[in-house]
Amino acid sequence: MSDVQAGAALLRLLTWLSPAFPVGAFAYSGGLERAVHDGWVKDAAGLEGWIVATLSHGAGWNDAVFFAEAWRECGNAERLQTAAELAEALAGSRERHQETMALGSAFLEASAEWPRPAFAAGAAYPVAVGSVAGLNGVALDAGLAAYLHAAASQLVSAGLRLGVAGQKQGVAILSRLEVTLLGLAARAEVSTLDDLGTATIRAEIEVMRHEVQYSRLFRS
Repeated sequence: MSDVQAGAALLRLLTWLSPAFPVGAFAYSGGLERAVHDGWVKDAAGLEGWIVATLSHGAGWNDAVFFAEAWRECGNAERLQTAAELAEALAGSRERHQETMALGSAFLEASAEWPRPAFAAGAAYPVAVGSVAGLNGVALDAGLAAYLHAAASQLVSAGLRLGVAGQKQGVAILSRLEVTLLGLAARAEVSTLDDLGTATIRAEIEVMRHEVQYSRLFRS
C-alpha cells in the first residue's frame, strides 16, 4: 500500500469513528445509565472499572472479535452474512439488539460514499464497521484500536453526562486505558469466532433493567 493509500485509509477511519459521524452512538450507554442509577458506578474509578470490564470481558470484547472476523471476510459474502447473523443473535437483550442493529444500519447508510458490502437484513455495528474497513484498505490493527477507543470514549462521555466523572477525569481515564486498548486490539487481531464469550453478568443485567427504567437519558 502506498503512502497516499495509507493516508486515505487513515482519514476514512477517523471519519467513520468520529463523534460527528451520524450513527447516533451518543444516544446509548450500554447499561451504564442503569448501573449509575443502581449505585454500581458511583465515581470516576467505578466508571473506569466498568469500561475495562466491558471491553475486556463483555460486549466490547465480542464486538472486537466480530470486527476482526468481518474485516477478514469482507470479500466473502456468505461468510460475512454468517458473521452478521451470529452477531445479531448474540445480542442478549432487547436494548443490546436495538443498539447494535440501529448503529450498524446508520453506519452503513452514512458510509454510502465508500465501498461497502451488501447485507441481507442490515448488520450489527462491529460487523458493519469491520467489513467496510476491510474493503477500504484500513489495517486491521489500526481499525481495532480505533474502534475500541471510540467505544471507550463513548462510555466516558456517557459517564460525564451521568455526573459520575468530570471532563479532566474522563481524559485521564482515556489516557490510562491506552495500554489496555492496544492489548485488546492485539488479542482481537488474532481472534476467531471461537473466542467469543462474555463474563460481565452484572452489565447484562443492568442493560435489561434499563428497559423498564422510567426516567432516563439514554436508549440503552
